[in-house]
Amino acid sequence: MTQDSHHPFDQLTPDFVMDAVESLGFRCDCRVLALNSYENRVYQVGIEEGAPLIAKFYRPERWSRAQILEEHEFTLELAEHELPVVAPWRNDAGETLHCYRDFWFSLSPRRGGHSPELDNLEHLEVIGRLLGRIHLIGASRPFAERPALDSQSYGHECVRFIEEQFIPAEYRESYTTLTRDLLERIDALFARCSQVRSIRTHGDCHCGNMLWRDGAPNFVDFDDARMAPAIQDLWMLLSGSEDQQRHQLDRILTGYEQFRDFDLTELQLIEPLRTLRMLHYSAWLARRWDDPAFPRTFPWFNSIQYWGEHILELREQLAALQEPPRLY
Repeated sequence: MTQDSHHPFDQLTPDFVMDAVESLGFRCDCRVLALNSYENRVYQVGIEEGAPLIAKFYRPERWSRAQILEEHEFTLELAEHELPVVAPWRNDAGETLHCYRDFWFSLSPRRGGHSPELDNLEHLEVIGRLLGRIHLIGASRPFAERPALDSQSYGHECVRFIEEQFIPAEYRESYTTLTRDLLERIDALFARCSQVRSIRTHGDCHCGNMLWRDGAPNFVDFDDARMAPAIQDLWMLLSGSEDQQRHQLDRILTGYEQFRDFDLTELQLIEPLRTLRMLHYSAWLARRWDDPAFPRTFPWFNSIQYWGEHILELREQLAALQEPPRLY
């Protein structure tokens, strides 16, 4: 994208955001605060005689209307079971997704809090208990519209895009050879665990998508909700040494299994899923590079140094994929 070109999100001025919110019957007090969000655009909007609302404008052409509504239906279903999730606001007609001048957007209540302490075993047990309840509901029926998290979409397609459009010539051969070996190993591990069931998951369950308040996390941002193994919502909670991770996982599962059994076979998928996330993340940055917010926020991406370090990280992952699961 050239400096003279425009991105659809350029239309989202404070006036545009307030006009969209007021189209639903609210009166804004002219306070609009942009929140940290790159895939979509999210704003805190002050409301006269009421609490501020969070307005989320969806990236054009990322999800279909049906796929966004399926995410909303999932979070509303969880909220109806009294789970601490931030669900979208519904108008009198029960609608959660709204359109203003070609933008799909939703509103939700503002929810305060801070990131959970993932080195606190008591916090992890509480999170595990809530994820067990979420997955119990998530396993009750599948998504019909949203895609699955699999090696094709998160691996093969991402690698192909990087090879064709982004990897520097001096790293192309190394990247191609390395990712071929990685994907062969990932595909073999997924085939070995073919009996593992995919369920509706949050999909991006890291500490930034949980707001700790009153002794429990509020789960936010189900934008990446997909069909995936349950371990997808657990492995990003683990950190530190192998021994530390084993203790963390034990506490998570202590809480989780109060509501839903966990198949230990899924532990074999931690490193494949971690590797797929790395491949997907680099492709996500590359696919969004025409959005001016991305070069400004991630200036280190797409440099010779970045690709060299990325290949080193992927080599470490290949070694991890060749080892037996560590957390049994």
